[in-house]
Amino acid sequence: MDWPEATRYKAVISAQRHRQEIIQDLYTTRDGEPGGMIMELLQSFNRSTGRAPERIIFYRDGVGESQFHNVMVTEMARIRSACNTMKYYPSFTYIVMQKRHHTCFFPATPENVLRNGNIFPGTVVDTHVCHPHEFDFYLCSHAGTKKTEYRLLESDCIPKA
Repeated sequence: MDWPEATRYKAVISAQRHRQEIIQDLYTTRDGEPGGMIMELLQSFNRSTGRAPERIIFYRDGVGESQFHNVMVTEMARIRSACNTMKYYPSFTYIVMQKRHHTCFFPATPENVLRNGNIFPGTVVDTHVCHPHEFDFYLCSHAGTKKTEYRLLESDCIPKA
């Protein structure tokens, strides 16, 4: 609610039905009436700042890879409908977070390894192993808790010029 400081937030909670990927209450209430979570957030933003938001960053979690497109298209349509109803026309950034417990990264050099053999927290991988056409990346957001055996492979070494 206070960009660029980003220290004040408004939270809205809505229970989902079991195995339902798409958020139902973004634009309408449970009764099917216009309202919903986005309109509540927009009204709260307007009360707090006295203006409409210029951009909306929508973080989304819990979407299976096979459902990415369907969820994004449906949810963005509902978010835009809520904004249009209130005569707000912000730009959007739609971000889907996904945990990849079976993806492993190993440091390429001994200097880039923690004592337990893991990569440093804050490591971002955004080339080579990512989707060739979509903007995706891997983030190691915190230190790994399990010990990883570290072996420097010859193929990991960069030849000296």
